[in-house]
Amino acid sequence: MAKTVVITGAGGFVGQTLAKKLIETSPDTQLILADVHQAPNPTKSSNVKSVAADLTDLAACESLIESRPDAVYILHGIMSSGSEANLELGIKVNFESVRSLLDTIRIKKPGTKVIFTSSCAVFGRAAVKDVANEENIVPMPESSYGTQKLMIEYLINDYSRRGLIDGRVVRLPTIFVRAGAPTAAASSFVSGIVREPVHGEESELPVDPNIGIWLASPRTLAHNLLHAMQIPADNFGHFRTVLLPGYTATSGEILDALEQIAGKETRALVKEKRDPTIERIVLSWPAKYDTSRAKKLGFAEDVGLEQTIKDFITSDKQSS
Repeated sequence: MAKTVVITGAGGFVGQTLAKKLIETSPDTQLILADVHQAPNPTKSSNVKSVAADLTDLAACESLIESRPDAVYILHGIMSSGSEANLELGIKVNFESVRSLLDTIRIKKPGTKVIFTSSCAVFGRAAVKDVANEENIVPMPESSYGTQKLMIEYLINDYSRRGLIDGRVVRLPTIFVRAGAPTAAASSFVSGIVREPVHGEESELPVDPNIGIWLASPRTLAHNLLHAMQIPADNFGHFRTVLLPGYTATSGEILDALEQIAGKETRALVKEKRDPTIERIVLSWPAKYDTSRAKKLGFAEDVGLEQTIKDFITSDKQSS
């Protein structure tokens, strides 16, 4: 029997990438893409339905769950810089709307699989002396975004403990390279210092090029988000959060790889222009992580820096 899967925030890069992977892997899936504005269908499948849904409205949450989905991917939210700039909006979207959706699911379709994309921003760099992991490091977020994500993590864990939902929380690395327009994420520049130069456009580097950032490729992200839905619930044990695999790279290393692959002229399009607000947020994230738990659960390792840039350039040429 075909499964019904809902993706919220489906108009964003992660939502579109996941939608394509789901249909490629399971063509019979009945897929519902939900976002504030009707999301594009990134596939050729007639099994994909796009709906406009403002999930800060309880009625929109209830309407979405009337489809009685087997799984819900919760991807919608206000990104890190946006949450820091507007506390009220961040709480409304990143916490209150997600809580409303979770409560709708537990009441109308209890036991539904819920995959929630959290962030490494839940840690806070001050809490991590060396390497971060999800099992014995106490999260101490240093941003409103990280705090809002962590509150939902705890709620999903408790609802899963009670048997109300089957929750899976995946803490994402920074996704590199994201196609499309820049976002309100503090980490948006990481993709921008490759994406824009490859298109022949200038880009700004707002942070110290020696700051390490935890990264994952779109290719690996899609595989691991799909895997998160397929893991037997018992394999998680009492703790439903897992830190996804990735790798650490500095902006300087990214630019070195870009130059090696695309040439000095392309790298020269990146100009250093420090932004203290963005640098402060980026410095609040740990740079190194232990993903042993993810490996035990069968999540895939990443392909690495150079291959990711090559994948982006190839994909960009194919889509142009």
